[in-house]
Parts: sequence; C-alpha cells; structure tokens
Amino acid sequence: MNRLTIRARLTLVYGGLFLLAGLLLLGVTYVLLYQRLSGNAIITGTVGGLPPGVSAPPPDGQLFVRQIRDDITTDTRQTLIVQGGVALAVIAAAATAFGWLIAGRLLQPLHQVTATARRIANAPDRGLHERIALPGPHDEVKELADTFDLMLARLDHAFDGQRRFIANASHELRTPLTLNRTLLEVAVDPDDASPELRQLGRTLLAVNARHERLIDGLLLLAKSEREVTDRSFVDLADIVEHVTAQLPPGKAAVDSAPREAPTTGNAVLLERLVHNLVENGVRHNLPDGGWVHVSCGTRPDGTVGVTVSNTGPVVPRYEIPRLFEPFRRLGPERVAAGVPGAGLGLSIVGAVARAHGGRVLAEPREGGGLVVTVILPTAPPVS
Repeated sequence: MNRLTIRARLTLVYGGLFLLAGLLLLGVTYVLLYQRLSGNAIITGTVGGLPPGVSAPPPDGQLFVRQIRDDITTDTRQTLIVQGGVALAVIAAAATAFGWLIAGRLLQPLHQVTATARRIANAPDRGLHERIALPGPHDEVKELADTFDLMLARLDHAFDGQRRFIANASHELRTPLTLNRTLLEVAVDPDDASPELRQLGRTLLAVNARHERLIDGLLLLAKSEREVTDRSFVDLADIVEHVTAQLPPGKAAVDSAPREAPTTGNAVLLERLVHNLVENGVRHNLPDGGWVHVSCGTRPDGTVGVTVSNTGPVVPRYEIPRLFEPFRRLGPERVAAGVPGAGLGLSIVGAVARAHGGRVLAEPREGGGLVVTVILPTAPPVS
C-alpha cells in the first residue's frame, strides 16, 4: 500500500467507499423486501392469480397459497441478489474509473509543483529564478505553490547576494595587491639593493602572488556558478591539446590522445576547467615515476567527457566529496600558508561543470591517485 501513488490510493478509497455503501444499501433493501413479502403476500383465488398451467386451486387451498408465496419470495430474493449484485459491480467499476479521473484532475497542480521542483533540482541554484505561479482558486495546493515560490525567491536573492559579495570583495582586494606588487618590484629592482632586501622582496612577491591567485580563483568561482547563457560550439579535444601542450616537461609524463568531444558553452571557462583538472593531477602526483593521463571523447550515452587520472597518494573514498569544497584538500582541513595553490581548483571544476549542465565524477585509483571525469552535454546537431 505504501508503494502506491496518491492518485491510486484516492481511487481505491473512492471505489471502496462506494462499494461498501452499495453493499449496505443492497442488504437493507433485501431485508425490507423479505419482510414485506413474508408478511403481506396475498394470492387471489381467481384463475388469473394462479400460476401458469394451474386452472383451479387444489382442495387444500391454504397449503397451495403458502407454497406459491414461498416460491415468489425465494425467486424475488434471488433476483434481487443476482441482478442487484451485477448492477452494483458495474456501477462500482464506473465509480472507480471516475474516481481515477477526478483524482488525477485534483492532483494536476501537484504535478506542476513537482515538475518545477525537479527542474530546479537538476540545475541546482541556476534555476532559482523560476516560479510556479500556479493559477486557480486559493486552496491548499495553491497555498503550497505560493509558499514554494516565496522560498525560491528568498533563496535566489540569497545566492545572488552571496555571488555579488564575493565578486565585489575580490575586486576590492585586487587593487591593494596590485599596488603591493608594484611597490615590491620597484623596491627590489635597484642595483644597490642589499641581498637581504632582495630576498625579502622575493618572499613578499611570492606571498602577494599567492593572494592574487586566491582572489582570481574566487572571482572565477563566483562567475562560474552562474548559468552560462552565451554559448558557442567548443571541442574539448582542442582544449585538451592546448592545455597539455603548455605543461612543463619533467615531473610527469602526460599521455594525451584526445578524441573529438563537441559541446557548447563558454570556451574560457571550459579551458579553465581542463587546466585545473590537469594542474591538480600534476601537482598531487608522485615526485618520481608518476604519470598523468588525459583523455576526452564522446561517451556511450551520447554525452562528452574529459578524464584525468594520475598516480599519487591514496585517497579514501569518503574524502572525495570534500575535495570539491572551496579551500579543502586531502589531509589538512584548510590550506596551509606554504602549500602551493589556493584550494579552489576542484571547486571551480565542479562549478563550471554545473554551469554547463554537466557533472563531475571522481574515483580513487587502486594503489593511489585519483580518476576525475567531467561529463557535459554534447553539442546539438547543426540543422
């Protein structure tokens, strides 16, 4: 019973109640008719009142009348039970069918609410601008839809405010960092600068550069969490070739054999997605004897994907979801000051993938390392 839909449950309730009421009515009618026939059966003594084939009553008239009365009572009760039961079954079936139609009509607004919620769930915060706007009388279902619209409006406002805050704060922080970099470069540039001053300048420039990368990552994360509306044709194979060609040789051998993977989206964001995947694979690789494998192409289900796998430390499966959170990495809870990177690489990958209607899958490799796959919708055929 718990596996049935609400529509099926309502239909069963309607049909069951109607059948129960019909059985009760048929039983009451049967009792009343039985009492009527048993107490007031009158058989006239005329020829017209006799049964067929009987021209005159037998000598024992009282016995004859009682027999006819019993036959009529039995035949009437059987007719009532049989024909009444058939009629009740037909009407109950019709009432159940009408109950199914009426339940579907009454539950139609709930289907609209469910469809809207499913669209928003499949496109996380990118669909928060959508509203149900359910028409009709102000009943319980409309009240539910209006409450859902109000919740969506507040969530949409909150997410927009969060993105604006990140973007504005990042822009405000970039100005003093740029000024600091300029002043440091000027301070360590003169030939008469002491070695201690040059070393201090280089250290401060490295710290300043790390902060700039952090701010750039925050800006990109805020931008990539918005839905991509201006889309163009992009072949992920071209991006993979471009990104892997820029890798410095030495630490890892990159095996790149990209196949055509057509999709649509923002080419700059998709390039950053592939760059972050490859950079993450190289950075967290084994210091000696490691490898990074990059591949892309069309998947059997019709989507396109980019896969980056590498050797490296053993990654527990339960730690993988946390790697896609901002400022998280394997091991330390937060990014340490001396660790390269801002801890936003995989967060940006996930945000860019969601903004393009895709998703990210990550699996630990046996023996160490990670296999990360980004799945995106394929480009529609050109008409």
